[in-house]
Parts: sequence; C-alpha cells; structure tokens
Amino acid sequence: MKKNVPFKKDIIFKTNLSEITSISLEHNIISIDDNVISGEFIINGDYRIIETSSNIEPFSFNLPFEVALDDKYILDKVTVDIDDFYYEIINNNILSVNIELLVDKLEEKPLIKTEVTPKEELSSLNINSIVELEKEEVKMEKANDLIDVFKDEVSPRSIFDDVVLEKERYVSYKVCIIKEGETIESIALKYGVDIEEIEKYNELNEIKIGDKIIIPTSQNAQV
Repeated sequence: MKKNVPFKKDIIFKTNLSEITSISLEHNIISIDDNVISGEFIINGDYRIIETSSNIEPFSFNLPFEVALDDKYILDKVTVDIDDFYYEIINNNILSVNIELLVDKLEEKPLIKTEVTPKEELSSLNINSIVELEKEEVKMEKANDLIDVFKDEVSPRSIFDDVVLEKERYVSYKVCIIKEGETIESIALKYGVDIEEIEKYNELNEIKIGDKIIIPTSQNAQV
C-alpha cells in the first residue's frame, strides 16, 4: 500500500533572491517509531542576488518533517522517498518549496474477530458502555486513513491573502525526476518548454533514470 504526503514550506532569504542557478533535494529518515516517521529534507543550491550579476551565492536549509500514520499499519518494511518536488520564487526573497513524500510498502494489521452472540454482547455491556462504543466507532470511521502531516507545516491559506500589490513578478521552477521511458524531448513537450531553455539550467549529456533536472518558467502574476 502507498500513501502520498504533501509538504509545503516558505523559506525567507535574508538577501534578495533573483534566480536559482542550481538546487538539490535529499531526505534523511531519523526514526520510525510508534507509527510516526521523523526525518528532515536537505535543500542545497546556488542563487543570484541580482539577475544580471555574475556572482553566485550558496544556500542550504534543513527542513524537519514528521508523518503520523494510523496505528492500523505495520511499518516493518516501509520505505520513504520523494515522489515530486517543485518550487517558486516569490517577492524576490521567498523560496516556496512543495514536496510530495511517498510512503510505500505499508501493511495493514490483520483483523481479529471474536464471535459473540447478540445476547452475550448486550449482557456484558450497560447502556452507557454501548453509547460510548458507538461514539468511538463514529470517530474511527471519520479518522480512517487520515494522515497527520508535519507538525511544523505552513497554514493552507495562500501566501498572497495578506499581500496587496498592484503587480508583482515571480519566477517559477519545477524539478523533474527522470522516469523510465522519458526523454528530454518528451519532458520539454510535457512542460511546454524549449530544450534550449532546459539546457541553460542543466547538464544534459549524461541524463539517466532518477536524475533531477530543473524546468524553468516565468510569468507576471496579478494579485
């Protein structure tokens, strides 16, 4: 069984952020215990403070995460990997990252059924106990398959909710993970980007399955 868990974080730079020239994303699992997966994302790269500048500055951020899973799962064989990753530059000083974590090889615990006749069941419970059990069943139905993601996650409200500007420009990038059967031509067609634009941000001579390449786009946004 697989589950995809989204993660979003806005990283504020102390300097101006004009362009990301390179970026990499790794993850480190710290512990898997009591149905909680703890770890951190490690983001490294280089950027330009001014678009026309030849100076490139490095950056590095460690973003902790925690995924709480329902206790109906067995995590003995579970694996965790990054399924998707993309980012945007906002207001020339915020790097907004969106990461989708793939939790794979989840196994459900076997159900243990006990045969009890209706008379035996009612005789062993008083009215209050029956009411409480019904309440717990409702809670369990609503909580079924629910994943509590990242205690330090960002509010789902849009980052533009409290910003009142006539116009702003932001540059958007996506990081594509090369999958089996994909080529640079098919990726360029998929994202609507010229191969020449992709070549400006990547070394394409030895691309293989599992490699990550930057897909640049830019646009003017009306807030």
